Parts: sequence; structure tokens; C-alpha cells
Amino acid sequence: MKILVVIPTFNEAQNIEPMVAKIRHSLPAASILVVDDGSPDGTGDIVEKLSESDEQVFLLRRYQKDGLGSAYRAGFAWGLERGFDAFVEIDADFSHDPAALPQLIEAAENGAGVVIGSRYVAGGEIPAWTWYRQLLSRGGNQYASILLGLKVKDATAGFRVYSADALRDIDYSSVEADGYGFQVEMTYRARRAQQVIKEVPISFVDREVGESKMSSAIVVEALFLVTKWAVEQRLGRGWMPTSRPT
Repeated sequence: MKILVVIPTFNEAQNIEPMVAKIRHSLPAASILVVDDGSPDGTGDIVEKLSESDEQVFLLRRYQKDGLGSAYRAGFAWGLERGFDAFVEIDADFSHDPAALPQLIEAAENGAGVVIGSRYVAGGEIPAWTWYRQLLSRGGNQYASILLGLKVKDATAGFRVYSADALRDIDYSSVEADGYGFQVEMTYRARRAQQVIKEVPISFVDREVGESKMSSAIVVEALFLVTKWAVEQRLGRGWMPTSRPT
């Protein structure tokens, strides 16, 4: 299996080099693509230097901050053009532990089209979050799962593996949402396309270095989109794949 790890970045100069090193340790055969949105702190320059000494590290420079969903769509397109079989989503800030990558890849190798590193299945955890923050997150996930029929515990999780076939069935390039909404929309489309979705327990931690990109606007966007998709689905206008997997 030819694996591409896609890392979207904006101002991750303090995190990106150790993150790349830990991914290379956990998945030595994988390639890494950093999609940098014109970071003024020089993140792209750091990756460019890394790529000069490591032929498995690549940089895709973009020149404005276009958002998480846009970065992943660009990374997926880059990888599909080059014949990669599996695509990893991971944050650069160490909220996702690269040590868990072999378990996620194993689930993909065993036939899952979408593998979610899940905080809310048995064995998953968020050790540093308050009960109130966990309640909000779990409630949002339950809301999305019930309204859209997702049948997953952690639809907003951003630590994932997609097969190339799943990305094509999902028609990833037409996914419009960003942030939490992007992850939910990808899950929604995967379920509608009858892809096998597997959740693997992970431990999620908050970043220690740098500034969070999360905002209340992203959360509001996700809740609005979930409601919109649910209404469209009930009216028979929801997204459907152009062809079913056989």
C-alpha cells in the first residue's frame, strides 16, 4: 500500500519538523505532503529544507489561508495524481499522536475505506478536557450522527485514513465545508457511498506549542451544515454518489 500523509499547516514552524520526524519513525515507508497556506512564520521554508534531504517529504505551497478542507482537497488531488493508495489526515500540532498511525493503517489494509481515529469509542480518550467541553463535543457528534445516519461516534475527528477508492466515491473535490464541517461532510458522503467505516480508539490532546485554529464560527458552521444536509436528505435532495461501490 502506497501511503501519503497529508499535513495542512499555517504557522506551525515550531511543530512541523518534530512532527515529520515522528511520522517518519511510525510509518517509515510513507510519504509526507505538507500543504502550507503561506505561513508567515516560515513553516513552508522549513519543510522545503526537509524535502531537500528526505525524498519522502514534499511541500505544496499555497499563498493564502484557504482553510482545512481546501488544504485536504489539494493534498488528495496531489496524491491521487501520483498513484497513492491511502491518504492520512493528521494535524501538525501533536493533538494527534503519530504513534497511533500503524493501527489506523492496519484497519485500512483490512478493508476499511475510511478509518477514523476516534475519541469516543471504547479505549479512546481526551485526558485534558473538562467534562463540560467533552459534553459539548459528544453532543455535537451525536447530533450529527443521528440526523445524518452516520453510525459513528466521532464524526468530527480529524485523524483519519481514506483509501483512494473512497475518495473517488465520495467525490472529495466537490466537498465544500471546512473545519469540523469538512470532517462531517466527508463521513456523511462515505456512509451514503456505502464505504466501510472503521473507528480506532485514540488519545487526543490539546496543542502545547502555537495557537489553535479552532473558532466558534467553525463550530456554528458545522451545526448549520448538519441541519441543512439532514433537511435535504429528507426532501430527497441530499448528496448521493454517482455510482455505488461493487
